Amino acid sequence: MSQSKLNVAVIFGGRSAEHEVSLLSAANVMAAIPSRRYSVIPVGIRKDGSFVQYRGTDRILNATDARKVRLSSGGKSVTLFSDARSRGLVTIVGSRTRTRVDVAFPVLHGTDGEDGSIQGVFRLAGIPFVGAGVEASAIGMDKDVTKRLWRDAGLPTADFVAFHSKDREAIRYRDVVRRLGTRFFVKPASAGSSVGVHKVVGEKTFSSALDDAFAYGEKVLCEKMVKGIEIECSILGNEKPEASLPGIVRPTHDFYSYEAKYIDECGADFEIPAKLPSAVANKIRSIACDAYCVLGLEGMARVDGFLTVDQSFVLNEVNTIPGFTAISMYPKCGKQAAFRFPSSLTV
Repeated sequence: MSQSKLNVAVIFGGRSAEHEVSLLSAANVMAAIPSRRYSVIPVGIRKDGSFVQYRGTDRILNATDARKVRLSSGGKSVTLFSDARSRGLVTIVGSRTRTRVDVAFPVLHGTDGEDGSIQGVFRLAGIPFVGAGVEASAIGMDKDVTKRLWRDAGLPTADFVAFHSKDREAIRYRDVVRRLGTRFFVKPASAGSSVGVHKVVGEKTFSSALDDAFAYGEKVLCEKMVKGIEIECSILGNEKPEASLPGIVRPTHDFYSYEAKYIDECGADFEIPAKLPSAVANKIRSIACDAYCVLGLEGMARVDGFLTVDQSFVLNEVNTIPGFTAISMYPKCGKQAAFRFPSSLTV
């Protein structure tokens, strides 16, 4: 690889339930990185956690089909290294070839990707990386901690209650209803892409919703349903972040589920930018930036919420490594701002 270019290691795959979504995103990201300025080093993480470096283009198979997308079985097993002279990747078996890495771009969604784990690995290896740091990544991944910080900062967020798996047998539907009302969502505290999320409208579905959500982690959130339009905002920057104009998501399913996001091509309709009065749009952008700064985020994130009938904006969650799939809102909203995404990025 040319030493006159910066070597960008794009990391994708991972061990989370969002492995396939990561592959879809990474295919777009790698296609968008301008080759005249950067050399892309594709690095896949298999579902068993092993790292694989690819040399050619045969790294992500069926990259446009959420049902069939998968990592190529090729590539060389690698690990990260750092010494007094350089940092990067080294092959585990064979000639122990070293590849210099100038910056890592993690395109990983969910656990071990957005939660500070991989960011900690980069920090230990001395490799600069794109996106939020270790602490902010961990905070942004935990919906319970995120909402507590937003609430304490005076930002609008829906009422919620969190439960730990050790208390599973003591969780009672009537207690949650007393706090949140009869319509609420159950979701894993540390997962994304609507994995394990259930809309609960009665006691019969409550127990199974809890069981499924706990399958993705030890902490679960019950969150009051907010009646309103789903709004998403792309954020870019560090100390003084910039927010895109808001976009509206109108799911054709009961809510914006995993299937609606990635499987069903007609799972949602989008309005980008949202047709809102400028004062309302600017208020949403301001709250989104405040939410970003309260969590100490850097680089990029997508902030989601709901616009109610009285034009109030209620925060829902944040994605510190937002999706870059063909239907993802981060690049769609960002293209309406001054983010200048390359034309090669399929959105």
